[in-house]
Amino acid sequence: MKNRYDLLIIGGGMVGSTIAAALGNTDLKIAVVEQQYPVEFQQDSEHDLRVSALSIASEQILKNLEVWDSIKARRSCLYRRMKIWESNENQASTEFNSDDIGAEHLGYIVENRVIQLALLEKIKQFDNVELICPGDTISIDYSPGCSLVQLADGRELIGKLLVAADGGMSKVRAAAGIGVHSWDYDQHALVASVVTELPQQDITWQQFTPNGPLAFLPLSGNRASLVWYNRPAEVKRLLHLDDQQFTTELVKAFPDRLGKIESILERGAFPLRRQHAQEYVKEGVALAGDSAHMINPLAGQGVNIGLLDAAVLAETVLAGHKEGLDISDLRLLKRYEQQRRNHNLMMMQLMDGFYRIFSNDLLPLKLLRNLGLGAAERLKPAKNRVMRFAMGLEGRLPALAKSEKR
Repeated sequence: MKNRYDLLIIGGGMVGSTIAAALGNTDLKIAVVEQQYPVEFQQDSEHDLRVSALSIASEQILKNLEVWDSIKARRSCLYRRMKIWESNENQASTEFNSDDIGAEHLGYIVENRVIQLALLEKIKQFDNVELICPGDTISIDYSPGCSLVQLADGRELIGKLLVAADGGMSKVRAAAGIGVHSWDYDQHALVASVVTELPQQDITWQQFTPNGPLAFLPLSGNRASLVWYNRPAEVKRLLHLDDQQFTTELVKAFPDRLGKIESILERGAFPLRRQHAQEYVKEGVALAGDSAHMINPLAGQGVNIGLLDAAVLAETVLAGHKEGLDISDLRLLKRYEQQRRNHNLMMMQLMDGFYRIFSNDLLPLKLLRNLGLGAAERLKPAKNRVMRFAMGLEGRLPALAKSEKR
């Protein structure tokens, strides 16, 4: 017995569940296959290691999907300012402040699990969406308009439109024969959750060093997420230190504005990689989120562009369905690709350029960087335009990312 669906979404993370939530209460029959349900949230639990900096556009998508209140009821941290500097904070730096553009804030830092839980709870409310979790995909037979997915428990699912929301090592993308352009940066990112002496802050900052950036993300209470970019061998060494030794290294490397570190809660690391699918769509298949692109995490835009992918894909499918079109038709799916691929590529190139300029310790580039940071601080209109772009307030936006309700 094969179960048939209009949309078969492989991956129920933030991107896949956003697509399903955006298509809830329609006459499209949808299945979301997720390998493992996230651990339920407890208010007294410590913060997860994996967090995201949500832009205003992402916040608006989640508001329009009516999951934002559920996220806020769990845990989140608002930030109003972002500061960037190199070496000496007082000589060459720039600070972005939401007050400068008349906004209440720049964004929120939220644990990934909190976002996913709120979205999964939402899609379980829809009669037209089936959440298959746990669902372990063991094989995918891609066929335009009639793809077959076999699960470990023996179930076989057929989807008219197969949606890849299954991450950077996407099984769907591989089954559809879509290639990627990719390369590894010679850096890893070490992430640590810490308890600081300083109380709640409303700023996120990055200091650039010859070995890579040091970043601070505020969490609720006196918790913080620290990101330390460095060479793979050095990150490996740091991970193997005990907490006291690691704290000593943090104090030596991070600026004084971090304040006293009272304890280390958790730490981990991941390699930095850029990856971009050669195509986002083929007949009967569409890629979204990390299955389509992996971006340098410098500005925290990976999740934000993934949620925009989800919103645009859902709106494209729904519009085509209302027009009486086959939702697996390549001509329809190309509308989604045309709106998202170039935008994502521009963001990837911007982050790459930023990474390469600030990861080079040549004196001419160092002088240029310091001049640039100083100029950015003085050129208010240009700085505010950059701020709006990072917040997702510039360019063509899907309806879900706008303040008007659907």
